[in-house]
Amino acid sequence: MAVQRILFLSTIIFLVLSNSSCNGSFNEDNENDDFFISADHNMNLKQEFGHDFQAYPSYLSTITEYDKFQSRIHGFNNIEEVANRVAFIDVSKFGAKGDGVTDDTTAFEKAWKEACSSNTPVLFVVLHNKNYLLKQITFSGPCKSSISMQIFGSLEASDNISDYSKDRRHWILFNNVQNLVVGGGGVINGNGKIWWQNSCKINKSLPCKNAPTGLTFYNCKNLKVKNLKIKDAQQIHVSFERCTNVEASNLMVTAPEISPNTDGIHAANTQNIQISDSIIGTGDDCISIASGSQKVQATDITCGPGHGISIGSLGSGNSEAHVSDVIVSRAKLSGTTNGLRIKTWQGGSGNASNIIFQNVEMQGVKNPIIIDQNYCDQHDPCKQHSSAVQVKNIVYQNIIGSSATNVAINFNCSKSFPCEGIVMQNINLVGEGGTAKAICSNVEFSNIIGTVSPHCP
Repeated sequence: MAVQRILFLSTIIFLVLSNSSCNGSFNEDNENDDFFISADHNMNLKQEFGHDFQAYPSYLSTITEYDKFQSRIHGFNNIEEVANRVAFIDVSKFGAKGDGVTDDTTAFEKAWKEACSSNTPVLFVVLHNKNYLLKQITFSGPCKSSISMQIFGSLEASDNISDYSKDRRHWILFNNVQNLVVGGGGVINGNGKIWWQNSCKINKSLPCKNAPTGLTFYNCKNLKVKNLKIKDAQQIHVSFERCTNVEASNLMVTAPEISPNTDGIHAANTQNIQISDSIIGTGDDCISIASGSQKVQATDITCGPGHGISIGSLGSGNSEAHVSDVIVSRAKLSGTTNGLRIKTWQGGSGNASNIIFQNVEMQGVKNPIIIDQNYCDQHDPCKQHSSAVQVKNIVYQNIIGSSATNVAINFNCSKSFPCEGIVMQNINLVGEGGTAKAICSNVEFSNIIGTVSPHCP
């Protein structure tokens, strides 16, 4: 018991003293304690848990030494009293083996049940140097208090397709949870190869079926996802759906370039989301922003390989779609099949508006700037429609680099609903052989500022 108590207290001290503001470094091999050592000591309990501890001071800042930490905990005699205010949930205490062979799904479900029912904030710990094998699992709320899930080890998806018979669309799902933090520097491995091999995009003779999203957050509020390596998802890696107030930062998302539909970070029907300081290289969009999303910021993103940073697709199946107030800034794209893309299907309705792409560098990117209102991602040719999702008030500012083809700018807009209010400022994109061109159909510019090369005829 004494040893367990020491471990417990040490974990609480680590939680308070370690980096929660996304300044930690990625530990590539996950075999040592670099994550702990490299942490920057600027923990904020309220930020970590999404909860203002009634018994704690609301803010603990720039804590670098234990005595400073103690001096900021008013009303407590020692660290044990702080520890007593946080529920510590260790999945190994619920039977999780972490040997990469044993199915640990039930143990995680039991641990989550206890965490979600806690009346005090929860530290949910997935141990370092362990590989936890999980089938499809749902962490459901609402929960009684805030939860910080720290994944120090590795979560490994079952690669048996039959294990997803009840739900083929999700592997790990957080449903209806508020004030949640998921981080820790560990690995989430979707083991997606078996799913890619059975995709209709790889094997044209197979029927198209759903595959699980690696990590889904549905109907969550006040959410932070940070300091994780997410790899080889069955399909989309991380998806935020119907969420509000989201911070996603310091994520490394990777999958082979040939893996189908493996978007890095996807947002749908989500408001007020910030994606930052992340490295993404997959077989599909690095970031995809779908209908219903508003107030989206993506900053300091490294993208490639993949299909670039995309708004859409929007309007499929003659649907109504809306995306607005998006800022993409300080992105670096390399070797992607698209750069900054807005894609909409014919026959849809609604709008994509108030979107800013700024301070972007590209290297060897096909279609660096593209608006495609005639998007068609299906086997059969798409039918012609007069209706379309309106694309308007789009700003391209300070975008430089090289195109892998001689077409660097392609505005393929609708005849019935032309692209409107397009602003181009300080654009310099060079194509193969040192030249590039712009193709512009049904586009109306509101302003051209500074040097824009190439430019529309």
